[in-house]
Amino acid sequence: MKELNIAVVGATGAVGQEILKVIEERKVPFKSLKMLASSRSAGKKITFMGKTYTVEETTLDAFKGVDVALFAGGPASRAFGRDVQAAGTVVIDNSSTFRLEEDVPLIIPEVNGEAAKNHKGLIASPNCSTTLLVGAINPLHQKAGVKRIIVSTYQAVSGAGAAGLTELENQSRQILDHEPIHPDVFQHQIAFNLIPHIDVWQEEDYSKEETKVLHETHKILDAPDMAITVTAVRVPVMRSHAESVYVEFEKPLSPDEAREILAAAPRVVLQDKPHDNIYPMPITATGSDDIYVGRIRKDLYNDHALNLWACFDQIRKGAATNTVQILELLLEKDWI
Repeated sequence: MKELNIAVVGATGAVGQEILKVIEERKVPFKSLKMLASSRSAGKKITFMGKTYTVEETTLDAFKGVDVALFAGGPASRAFGRDVQAAGTVVIDNSSTFRLEEDVPLIIPEVNGEAAKNHKGLIASPNCSTTLLVGAINPLHQKAGVKRIIVSTYQAVSGAGAAGLTELENQSRQILDHEPIHPDVFQHQIAFNLIPHIDVWQEEDYSKEETKVLHETHKILDAPDMAITVTAVRVPVMRSHAESVYVEFEKPLSPDEAREILAAAPRVVLQDKPHDNIYPMPITATGSDDIYVGRIRKDLYNDHALNLWACFDQIRKGAATNTVQILELLLEKDWI
């Protein structure tokens, strides 16, 4: 593979730090590496692969000589993404800014990697909940054709960043010590509670998180007529999202057939022995790049439907790893 000049934008944040970790783990080749972040983080030192880097402020000039920029997400994508693309740097973006724009491929390499072939210098990585859902159902979709999906997400507090983790930790201690709590990051108490509200409300009383999953799934699978209903729920779990999924197919598909298909699918791990207490859980998915699927069972009222449970580390495959895998795809196929 060719060696590139790479920039990681948002290098001091949780996703940016995970991107660096994945680059090292997967031995991604690079000629040079820039660490970019907001003006608040400029000047900080990051030690990576035995070398100390000084974090630079994200400005348009900072991208000069950079072949590919990995954006961890956030305001920098909106502020610089298109300008960096126009200057000739390939942008791989983890934010929601460009995902649904017509000229931007939305890529999960194991699912629709070929869609990145004709990119115009800007590629988007999906929402983490979308990646979990599509990664779990796509192998089954290829076999039997998904007609309808009803999904409820169980999303860890780390999806709201470091502040979400701190709020859960603090509230847990306060409640156990019988102290008053004051929700800040989340709309209500998150410790020992569930909140069916992630992001702002949009059309027909669906939240933005829910509509992201709907529209992004349509785009990735090139299935605009697929019926999808999403309920996104924040749960008091530190890391790794889970989803309960009802899938209705065009053709009948038995649980055993589904297990066989999923067991052979890339980046999918089958954990489906419920009577032995073996099924996906956040604590076992954390730190992994795989999508764990289990609790596969036929729907009792529809011969063309299955129910399943899926779980993955949303900071790894849901964000950092998928972003790096897109870069690897471009390198492997010589699309950059």
